[in-house]
Amino acid sequence: MKKSRLRILIFLSVLVAVVSLSLAQEGPKVGVINSAEILEKSAEGKKVIARLQERDKANQATLTKLDDEIRQLETKLNTQRLTLSEEALFQMNSDLERKRTERKRVAEDAYRDWNELQVKLYTRVQSELIPIIFDLAKSGAVYYSAAIDLTAEVIKRYDASKATAK
Repeated sequence: MKKSRLRILIFLSVLVAVVSLSLAQEGPKVGVINSAEILEKSAEGKKVIARLQERDKANQATLTKLDDEIRQLETKLNTQRLTLSEEALFQMNSDLERKRTERKRVAEDAYRDWNELQVKLYTRVQSELIPIIFDLAKSGAVYYSAAIDLTAEVIKRYDASKATAK
């Protein structure tokens, strides 16, 4: 029993040594890219980020406008509460609740639309990149050597491919 374990251990040690030597002679066979860096630094990635920021800014402007309208209704309701008839008070409360509901729906729709746009744009960029390369952000890699990082080269080639497509 001990002899078979020893033989297996020796065999595995020799196998690891052979593989290590062959990799050392041939160089690394794996390359990695950092998709987040490609989005931040490539021309197309910058366009995607700008488009998402533009959509977010428009959504925030719409929500700010609705917030202002809600505040105005609340102020009007609070200042005129004692002088309004019961019917007018009921109408103002209804208007305020409708406006709050509208704001909630607009916020939910804006969030959903922004997420859908993000997925659409990121998927398009990913489909345009080399799908075979090992992506550092999604790999679960704990350690990698900078010698196998191809991100800068991928950014350069990706930008070049988009420039020639125009």
